[in-house]
Amino acid sequence: MDTALTLTTDMELVLGLVVFTMVMFLFERVRADVVALVVLVVLGLTGLVPREDLFGGFSGSAVMSIIATMILGAGLDRTGALNRLASWLLRRAHGVESRLLLYTTAAAGITSSIMQNPSVMSLFLPVASRLSSRTGLTLSRMLLPLAAAIVMGGALTMVGNSPLILLNDLLVAANANLPSGAASLEPLNMFAPMPIGIALLAASLAYFHFFGSKLLREDGGDAVTPARTQSYFARAYGIDGDVHELTVTVDSPLVGMSLGDAEALHGAPLFLALQTGNESRLSPPADARIWVGSVLGAMGPKQQVTDFAQNNFLRMSSRLRAFGDLFNPSRAGISEAVVPPTSGFIGKTQAQLRLRKQYGLSLLAINRDKQVLREDVRNTAIRAGDMLVLHSIWTDLAQAAKGKDFVVVTDYPKDEQRPHKFKIAMAIFAVSMLLALSSKIPVPIALMTGVAGMLVAGVIHVDEAYAAISWKTVFLMACLIPLGWAMDSSGAAAWLAGHTLQQLPEGFPLWLLQLLIGLLTTAFSLAISHVGATIIMVPIAINVALAAGGNPTAFALIVALSASNNLMTASNPVMSMVTGPANYTGRDLWRVGGPLSMVYLVVIVIAINLLY
Repeated sequence: MDTALTLTTDMELVLGLVVFTMVMFLFERVRADVVALVVLVVLGLTGLVPREDLFGGFSGSAVMSIIATMILGAGLDRTGALNRLASWLLRRAHGVESRLLLYTTAAAGITSSIMQNPSVMSLFLPVASRLSSRTGLTLSRMLLPLAAAIVMGGALTMVGNSPLILLNDLLVAANANLPSGAASLEPLNMFAPMPIGIALLAASLAYFHFFGSKLLREDGGDAVTPARTQSYFARAYGIDGDVHELTVTVDSPLVGMSLGDAEALHGAPLFLALQTGNESRLSPPADARIWVGSVLGAMGPKQQVTDFAQNNFLRMSSRLRAFGDLFNPSRAGISEAVVPPTSGFIGKTQAQLRLRKQYGLSLLAINRDKQVLREDVRNTAIRAGDMLVLHSIWTDLAQAAKGKDFVVVTDYPKDEQRPHKFKIAMAIFAVSMLLALSSKIPVPIALMTGVAGMLVAGVIHVDEAYAAISWKTVFLMACLIPLGWAMDSSGAAAWLAGHTLQQLPEGFPLWLLQLLIGLLTTAFSLAISHVGATIIMVPIAINVALAAGGNPTAFALIVALSASNNLMTASNPVMSMVTGPANYTGRDLWRVGGPLSMVYLVVIVIAINLLY
């Protein structure tokens, strides 16, 4: 390759656009997606990209794959899969902090191989909150290892993060401008980067197990969110979260009684659900009648429920047969809500408001001036500033909260959850992954097959699928992809590669060159996002590899992986999501994430050289 390439007007225009993009992204005076649109328009007006190809980014495989992974992730979230995972992690860890941290971060890392990193972080934040409040392990000690594992785990597959999804499109586009005699670059298969991803994930887990945990702050207890955990409410309100089923026998004095009268009996637990015939409902109204064969969902200490069952001839079961779906944590649970001074609830009792009949809410307790009121709470008038402890279906709570009579302070799923669709969602997802493994079916088609399956099966609705897509991410990527094409077709990438190599001494090791490209990409990603860094650096890396006699695919893969190597600033969406809940400062992120970023670079260079 000719390293003494002459700088042309087209090259100058493309390099000027690259500098413009970097400056605009760095100072954030204009939104990134608007900047990307301006770049796209300039590329079209100047003819740097053929006008018939200008909008090709919007129909590219990369954009379709990103849309599909976002929808698939939302579909899995609707089934409550992550709540099941949290319960499993707690059982397996047996309360040991190091084991809990290891299992949770490993699970998050593996999940991020099939979903977009920010989506995984948003799913795991409530899980971390739940685990934190159950175990006492503070969020400041949990969230950074979790974020790092999610970033590392994204390297397990070609759909784990945006740079890797983009890579195949950029490799195919580069073939049009390869020098004569150079072998065509082949797209990588779905699991091509898996050995590298495994090495990265293992490095992250080992880093925090042996070294990083010493750098994490011990404080941050105030940042723990109660979420919807049983132990928090047991500790704060004396409300035991265990639910028991009580079946009414023919001898029971409760037969024919209203639920409100049953609740007034001595030693009665909290009644949260009622099944009569084939109808089951949570938060049944006080005037609902109890008949022979009715099943009551009672919450309270086991001994209290047992005594009540024996005294009133009720058959007790701690296994939820009738109410299994109703009490699934992804569908229903306990929450806290503050009553504002403008509330219409003030001065009224639960009985007057008919909370259960009107809103589907069971009032369990009132926290007033640091005093917990639980006795005869049904007839206690509500005041401004009261903290109401409620049990409800999450969708009922979200609907009731729209009235502005109370403000919910507990994190809970705002949208409809479908735990009964869990098995079919997992089966559809498995089929989608198996199709992606097949070399005959392109990855975007395999992923869209999963999306179509979830829509047809009712795992997720069409409007929810549209809402799950981050259109800003899609627009940013689609508008910037032509800039990468222009870097290649104008010769700007080849010119930069040639001049870079001229500055290096003879016999400069290839692995050191790869390390420098990785460092430069990481620096770019801090300023212009991981998508921008990938689009600009992949053509340069391919040309550097050709000029230096290296493997272009290996160099391009180093760029795609290094673009996600931002573990020390909030410009990484995953890192920005953990700084608030855990009260991390910029110094915390650099202290813990800086050394880990160096480990990341060293691992990918070693792993890629062993593979290629």
